[in-house]
Amino acid sequence: MAGRRTRRGGEYSEFWPGFVDVLSTLLLVVIFLMSIFMLAQYFATQEASGKDTALKRLTRQISELTNLLALEKGKTNSAEDELAALQATLSTLRDENTKLSGLALSGDEESKTVQSRISSLAADLKNQADISSEALAKVDLLNQQLISLRRQIAALNDALEVSEQKDRESQTRIKNLGARLNAALARQVQELQRYRSDFFGRLRELLKNRKDIRVVGDRFVFESEVLFPSGSSDLTPEGLSAMDQLASAIVELERQIPKEINWALQVDGHTDIRPIASPTFPSNWELSTARAISVVRYLITRGVPPKRLVAAGYGEFQPLEQGNTEDILRRNRRIELKLTNR
Repeated sequence: MAGRRTRRGGEYSEFWPGFVDVLSTLLLVVIFLMSIFMLAQYFATQEASGKDTALKRLTRQISELTNLLALEKGKTNSAEDELAALQATLSTLRDENTKLSGLALSGDEESKTVQSRISSLAADLKNQADISSEALAKVDLLNQQLISLRRQIAALNDALEVSEQKDRESQTRIKNLGARLNAALARQVQELQRYRSDFFGRLRELLKNRKDIRVVGDRFVFESEVLFPSGSSDLTPEGLSAMDQLASAIVELERQIPKEINWALQVDGHTDIRPIASPTFPSNWELSTARAISVVRYLITRGVPPKRLVAAGYGEFQPLEQGNTEDILRRNRRIELKLTNR
């Protein structure tokens, strides 16, 4: 019995050190494999962290670009299109990030896949940076154009303001000139009225015994029978005598009226309503006008300046009275004299 136990104890003593060596070796192998795995996990985490940092930087740049482009979105549709494209690219990159974050890569093949995706992302980031630079250049150009346009508008506003100021000054001068002109005309009219009163007073004195010559309002009226035969424009001897007195009064008046008053003696011929149809006078228009011209021509021969005389014919269309009695017809056939300003 004692001999068996001694042999068995010797066998256990020989087996135990080898078992311990095997266990130690396995433990070292396990520790080594775990270290390899942890290193692989560490590098994968570092790569994902680098990707997140680059993505955040890109997101910040794109956000700044979006703010710049938003300032000009009302001025150009192309800038808005580029902004939408950048946002779509950002969404794609975020999707890629989500997919990459969910992967727990291990081994050489997975590491190569990660490197490939990171390279692709880096290329995309460079492209986006180029696009961002181009968009910023376009935004800067648009800002310069906007500044130039605002300067042009400001210059136009200044020019318009100057023009409006000149127009207001011109309107003021025109009003002042108009007021002065109206005042001058009013003074001339008042002076002419005074001379007209003197002129008519002198004519009344010269022709006071003639009942067929009268004053109607501001006109001196000669009945046609006093000056012309029936249906004729030739002055009668009695008419010539009356015109001599009239010419004398006009010549004296012309010396009294100041030269700055532009006056004229208007001679108007009128007929009655009975028509006339002769080779010389086809209608009352011609007869009334011819009689007024005859008076003017004779006054010129008696020294009245031609520039102070005006002749006009009205036919039967401005009667003094309505009716067809002989007295009314006689009064409507007349020569009227009116002192007026031009």
